[in-house]
Amino acid sequence: MSDCSWLSLYGDSSNMLTRKPISDDDLLCPQCSGIYCLPVVLICGHNICKVCLYRFWEVRRCRNCPVCGIESSTGVPPLNLALQKRIDVFKVHAPIEESDECLLHNEKLKVFCNDDEVPICLVCQISKQHSVHQCCTVEEAVLTKKAEISDILDSLRKKVKNMNRTKQQWEETKNYLKTQSSQVETQIKQEFQKLQKFLQDEENMRLRALKQEEETKAKVISKKIENLEEQIRLLSFTITDVDKALTLNDLPFLKKCKQIKSRVKCNIPEPETIRDILINSAKHLGLLPYEVWKKMLNTINYTSVILDPNTAHSNLKLSQGLTSVQYSSKKPLPDNPERCTSRMWVLGANGFISGKHSWTVDVGQGKDWYIGVARESIKRKSAVFLSPTEGFWVIGQCSIDSLWAQTSPRTRIHVKQKPEKITIELDFIKGKVVFINSEDSSMIYTFKEKFSERIFPFFALGLEDRQNASPLTICPKFLRVEIE
Repeated sequence: MSDCSWLSLYGDSSNMLTRKPISDDDLLCPQCSGIYCLPVVLICGHNICKVCLYRFWEVRRCRNCPVCGIESSTGVPPLNLALQKRIDVFKVHAPIEESDECLLHNEKLKVFCNDDEVPICLVCQISKQHSVHQCCTVEEAVLTKKAEISDILDSLRKKVKNMNRTKQQWEETKNYLKTQSSQVETQIKQEFQKLQKFLQDEENMRLRALKQEEETKAKVISKKIENLEEQIRLLSFTITDVDKALTLNDLPFLKKCKQIKSRVKCNIPEPETIRDILINSAKHLGLLPYEVWKKMLNTINYTSVILDPNTAHSNLKLSQGLTSVQYSSKKPLPDNPERCTSRMWVLGANGFISGKHSWTVDVGQGKDWYIGVARESIKRKSAVFLSPTEGFWVIGQCSIDSLWAQTSPRTRIHVKQKPEKITIELDFIKGKVVFINSEDSSMIYTFKEKFSERIFPFFALGLEDRQNASPLTICPKFLRVEIE
């Protein structure tokens, strides 16, 4: 039977029940003997806690009323709104000092039922309702329950602390969005200033796209910050209220213990990790001249790989066209999930999941560098070895005359002459990464691997001789226009 069918039997339950005044004695559930928690009304007219009812039905494997035994309908019993309202009013105006006697037997409440989490008298303890329950003295229960709730409160405090820390990080990211957007805007304008006047429309279109992305992402993170602030506020209210409840005397505390636990045992999810929230600089800056070239039908510089500034270590500086990386002073960058912080490296903006790809890197006279490819799931925040087992297929130089393949253990590569330009050829399907000396097309080293996820170009600078280190530059390819 649906909720509407229940209402058809009773009429409007809230209106019907308000006709009869409800006294404080009517606020006790006949099943658990405590104040109703979400009281539902059965066809027979008896009220019972929703949880008590479903627990009774599950144990007895029937749908009878726990009070009179009359069979209930198969539908969902409606909530007694009038009774719930009266309970809410009673809880607000209930005196702090409550009776220490059992409402059913007028005996002292000296025992605590651990199953129902309510104080009971000795008569209740031997009754059918509690005879099989685990019970203890009130004094023991006070110590146990206060310790239990205190532990939960400590967990909530840690969650609030973590939320505040996350909120601060998001605030910093939100502020950085404007700075990053401003930097990208400046670079876009500088690029367009090199073009002819008739390209002004193209520049305006790209600036609008950038502004739209900035506003959209700023709105997203602003909304998430607002939601987090609301969660913090609600949790803080809960902690304050529960702290006050912990100062109550024993019996008043134990009577409210169940309600307190239900408040503190709320499922608070950890703050989510916001991915791809930064400005997609690669989209706005990467291959920008090439995209314009397709409209101008003119030859320009083009690279098949560009760098992703959102993955770059804070001590690395990328060129305006995102094709070169070198050392720089540390910049205040947000620690977004994509950024590599364990070593000074940067990834390509676009990964590969199929096909053949190649790019040439000018390593110059650098003494400490590593180039190759890496899988998307590499550890970016903790120390790792640049080996295939960790998701890296790279070669590098760590002194002026030693070239190494970063295998496990690493393999020394013998070459006649130190290469200054190295071509990297990736065959995703065959699982090969080939390094070739661009000067004489001689083979340097080949990795063989079965790739199972997206692979990104990898560029890293070492730690030696930073002041005199050469940048790593992706060499442009030569394009020509052919008219058929």
